[in-house]
Amino acid sequence: MSYFERLSAQDSSFIRFDAGRGQLNLGALARFKAPEPGGSPPDIHTVRAHVAARLHLLPHYRQRIAQTPLQGHPIWVDDDRFDLSHHVRLCALPQPGGTAELKELAGTIASQPLDLSRPLWELWLVEGLADGGCAVIAKVHHCLADGVTGVGVLQTLLSPDAADDGAIPPAEAWEPRPMPGPGDFLADGLDRMMTRSRVALRNARWALEHPLELLQETARASAAGVDTLAGGLTPPPDTALNGDIGRQRRIEWVDLDLSAVKDVKKRLDGTVNDVVLSVVAGAARRFLAGRSADAKDLELRAIVPVDMRAGKPEETAGNMVSSWFVDLPTSNEQPLERFQKIREQTRQRKNSQAETGVDFFLRFADWSGSSRLTFWGASLVQRLRPYNLIVTNVHGPPVPLYLLGSRLEAFYPVVPLFEGQGLSIAAMSYQNRICYGIEADRDLVPDIAAFAEAITEAFEELRQVAMRPDPPQSPELRATRTPSGPANYPLGRPPARPSPANPG
Repeated sequence: MSYFERLSAQDSSFIRFDAGRGQLNLGALARFKAPEPGGSPPDIHTVRAHVAARLHLLPHYRQRIAQTPLQGHPIWVDDDRFDLSHHVRLCALPQPGGTAELKELAGTIASQPLDLSRPLWELWLVEGLADGGCAVIAKVHHCLADGVTGVGVLQTLLSPDAADDGAIPPAEAWEPRPMPGPGDFLADGLDRMMTRSRVALRNARWALEHPLELLQETARASAAGVDTLAGGLTPPPDTALNGDIGRQRRIEWVDLDLSAVKDVKKRLDGTVNDVVLSVVAGAARRFLAGRSADAKDLELRAIVPVDMRAGKPEETAGNMVSSWFVDLPTSNEQPLERFQKIREQTRQRKNSQAETGVDFFLRFADWSGSSRLTFWGASLVQRLRPYNLIVTNVHGPPVPLYLLGSRLEAFYPVVPLFEGQGLSIAAMSYQNRICYGIEADRDLVPDIAAFAEAITEAFEELRQVAMRPDPPQSPELRATRTPSGPANYPLGRPPARPSPANPG
């Protein structure tokens, strides 16, 4: 029996943004502790067997992208030439096998495009680390996962059990299903047409029965859409972080103590996300000043992904995120005032549910089945370039994880670069730390290490102010102080807001 699955409007948009280059990839570097004396890190054959035994939990990882014959809409189909050795690969660090060599290798792997004719992921086992441990560098196309589902994949492949290094179960039998034919696409089109008609009738009936709720829902969605559109139509400043980008990448990372971050957010009555964004704002100010840029009139704009899942993350695949625009007050010299301005914005975004504007468009595109809506939306964003950089923050596992008995020491996420964007920043908590992963265009931001150093310095600057017995506060900060801040993790995850009036 033939099989195919249409990509959602959002997942399809990442195919459009990528434009056939195979570089719009989420990435991560996982570093594992050296084994105990007498032990050895996992080898490539064991890792391949381990991944094969768990692939049935990740069905899209044995599927490739194809297109419908008329609309050209991206679809998932089984890869009839799936070869695990193409996706799980081995490499070794040059001597001396230190952190500098590992970062250079991570940048090299990030620079290599994925083969769009195959399943869109790679896992590189890295040997030759000076401390005797190993590392894994992962690469997954953005159409396949977002930050939250990426954590789900991490937890699928790793184990919380330190003793889980025994026998690997055999992989489940799998046979690729054949490609669909014209009749399959015709039947699917008719079925989708009937489904849209049923949904339209159900929504019309609900609207007649609940006119006040419909009015409130429409007003809220319209206000959120206007808020998002207004932010996107206002062009951000041109900065040294923006310009034409190439194919080559640099990777950097840095850690912050999670308990210290939580202490700062508690003392300043904010959230972990407010601290993360404030630290990026302070780091950008330091970094641009180091390039002799005039930060006095400079305000960077970040796009901040917001998780829109109503259920558990592990129950969904692909992307289910909206976004906020957040202005980073890099022109402000005072770390406390930068924090306060960011906190005001994030609270306003949460209160107004600004993320629902983008989410409504994506759900409408899914409901309509129109590939053109996705195409136009992606083209508009590319033309406007309404932000300078991406800053994302994901709640990771609070407990230690293991790969075949080897303990995961650190996990650094990486988000891709879009057109005109030379720098992206991803943060993820793991156990007692927040791990920042930084990706940059190799030529546009050659001094990426300076930005990583600036993150550490900016956090320390904010921490020192927050730790004062009576930290100085602006009148605005005192006026908006509340007994407790909003939820911290995952970033901007709103409560589920299902409504029969929503298309689809």
